[in-house]
Amino acid sequence: MKLSDKVAAITGAARGIGKACAKRFLDDGVKVVISDVDADGLTAAAAELGRPEALRTVVGNVAKRVDVDQLVATAVKEFGRLDIMVNNAGVARNRDILEITEEEFDEIIGINLKGAFFGVQAAAKQMIAQGGGGVIVNMSSVNALLAIPALATYAMSKGGMKQLTSVAAVALAPHNIRVVAVGPGTILTDMVASSIYTSEEARKTVMSRTPAGRGGEPSEVASVVAFLASDDASYITGQTIYPDGGRLILNYTVPVKDK
Repeated sequence: MKLSDKVAAITGAARGIGKACAKRFLDDGVKVVISDVDADGLTAAAAELGRPEALRTVVGNVAKRVDVDQLVATAVKEFGRLDIMVNNAGVARNRDILEITEEEFDEIIGINLKGAFFGVQAAAKQMIAQGGGGVIVNMSSVNALLAIPALATYAMSKGGMKQLTSVAAVALAPHNIRVVAVGPGTILTDMVASSIYTSEEARKTVMSRTPAGRGGEPSEVASVVAFLASDDASYITGQTIYPDGGRLILNYTVPVKDK
């Protein structure tokens, strides 16, 4: 297994893509520390994932630097080092752009973008202290490039994520640290159910611009993360890979059949 004996930290891993990444890494022989603000969800995820010899949990809010630092410190304390950081924590709110409050704006940017920035900093400092080398994976979205007004704050945060990935990749390249991003399309997670698939009409609208004709599975995103974290991707840095079912290449809508 190409990732065997590596150590990874993953934020927002109580469910969805984060949990799928943890499962994939564990299956690949990685020691994993998962974090989430939802303590009960985190406990349930750890029980489902199993592997107590290779899995640890840390409750924390990525919008707080001290919590992100604690996640990295736990990885080092429990497993001796940190090789892979996955900045996955994210939230979305479906809101009219004219109705977004200052508090809502700060919440989304704080978790999605500031939290990822703290993750890049904390992971890179530890990787450099170890002698250099490592991979940081930021979870972006097709919304970094697409304009969906109802997801304005989410789109802005993911647009910033694209540049965070780019500038960090250049800054950290001398330390042999690669920084990459994954930009999923519509993946079948709780967040999609609550903010995008708000009705059958909304689901059909999303599918009308998805050539693959279906939503993606969290495990399909996790497989891209695992590839980028491995030496098979050793010459990839600063890039965002989009597992999106063809969303970004489409310039027209496709008919959707009823279920």
